[in-house]
Amino acid sequence: MRPIKNKAPLALASLSMIMLTACGKSNSQASKKQEFSWSTSAEISTIDMSKASDTVSFDQLRNTMEGLYRTGKNGKLMPALATSSTVSKDGKTYTFTLRKSKWSDGSPVTAKDFVYSWRRTVNPKTASEYAYLFEGIKNATAITAGKKPLSSLGVKAENDYKLVVTLDRRIPYFKNLMAFALFFPQAEKAVKKYGSNYGTASKYMLYNGPYVQKGWTGSNLSWKMVKNKYYWDKKNVKIQQIDWSVQKTPSTAYNLYQSNKLDALSLDSSQTKQLAKKLGFQLINNGGTAYLQYNLQKDQNLASVNIRRAISMAIDRFGLCSTLGGNNQPAKTFTAKGVMYVGGSEYTSGVAKTSEAYNKYSKTEAKKLFNKGLAELGKSSITISIMADDTDSGKKTVEALQSELTQTLGKIKVETTTVPFKTRMARREEGKFDVMVSTWIADFNDAISFLDLLTSNNSRNYGKWSNSEYDRLIADSKTTASSSQRVSDLQKAEAILLEDEGITPIYYISTAYLIRPEIKNVYNDNLGGWQFKYASVK
Repeated sequence: MRPIKNKAPLALASLSMIMLTACGKSNSQASKKQEFSWSTSAEISTIDMSKASDTVSFDQLRNTMEGLYRTGKNGKLMPALATSSTVSKDGKTYTFTLRKSKWSDGSPVTAKDFVYSWRRTVNPKTASEYAYLFEGIKNATAITAGKKPLSSLGVKAENDYKLVVTLDRRIPYFKNLMAFALFFPQAEKAVKKYGSNYGTASKYMLYNGPYVQKGWTGSNLSWKMVKNKYYWDKKNVKIQQIDWSVQKTPSTAYNLYQSNKLDALSLDSSQTKQLAKKLGFQLINNGGTAYLQYNLQKDQNLASVNIRRAISMAIDRFGLCSTLGGNNQPAKTFTAKGVMYVGGSEYTSGVAKTSEAYNKYSKTEAKKLFNKGLAELGKSSITISIMADDTDSGKKTVEALQSELTQTLGKIKVETTTVPFKTRMARREEGKFDVMVSTWIADFNDAISFLDLLTSNNSRNYGKWSNSEYDRLIADSKTTASSSQRVSDLQKAEAILLEDEGITPIYYISTAYLIRPEIKNVYNDNLGGWQFKYASVK
């Protein structure tokens, strides 16, 4: 699911809580009424679901918008606007019956809003980074490529409350996709009314979820969510208001928590150790991986597989996890642990041994590979630059990498830079980086959510790594009717990626949080997303 605004780098970003507008209060908000404060360590980029691409933005969308399904605890699929569904025998046609619901202005949400939303996202003019997820829905790929009209997309409204989706092929994970905000409805009248402003501030939106966002101007660092009076299930929404703000320093957030001006926070390394037995301490598996993304197109040094392998083997992942804190674990695979359990066994176990070769810590082997890479390049030394978010965790990560690579590899100069999340995202999309500390959290419970990113033509393959066999295996995994064959194809593809160090996995993301005990039923879906619909204050 998206870069997580360096969620430790990824993990620490999903929420670090503080409430700037609550600073004048002497008691915690949560102890008084049905509202509380929440925070994130990075800014919102957009609340336009067709253009959103990170966890902070999607945290806003999953709580203010709603689609056919929603994700429950542990990634379980739950009904939302779809009251029932049928599937054709060939698995290519889905018919959804929708419940009656409303937008935040009181107008009805209909099947036409889904049709409009999906067409808008696959429209080449929208330039959605996530449009590739529509692949397999009839004509979606051709439409994105500008080869077919929007009207040919395999989605139609038979009436106001019946949505029919036609696929080019069976998609094993189709229903899971429907719980992702990219597939939620959008109000055409709002998009047309606000034009280029749509999704750039709270007031330039219509909402159909449990909450309505208020007060985000597009650049400020505090805003709120208030209960949506038109939400179809409003009787089960207990929390009246959630106050949000951006806090990039865990120590500041903890001080505010201690002074009852903050209701929860994510913890750094020292806090995790010190507060592990404190009431309200929680460890959350985020279903994500932090990794190094190499710009193979821009930097000829990184185009050397032996240089990339050397970098990977020079990283002490256990040491880095200890420095960052939380409950992060050293990663051997790109796909996060816990994603896509198959037949009671974990998917990643099938590729971990293969990836061990170059994703283990060995100073001796790292130096050998590095010298071999230098010889192939005809150079005596190289310089690389590593970029990360300007969060506490981002800074710690690049400092650790700079120290380890310099000391272990010797003939390398490592420059580091940390920038605001929006800046890093812009540079990533413009290809203005050598090595980037990136993070990815599954958008849905399937390894393809990770592995699709590295196919040659994927819009998110910013480093331009490419392997034809990898592409073939990923493509095959999307068409086979055999679940065992599909898993095998995905595991083989991931083994290719890891052996070639197309990216370098660093750690699986798991974050420690401190949440006031009186706040109940806030849950993380284990795919990086926080859900507030069933929350309450006791």
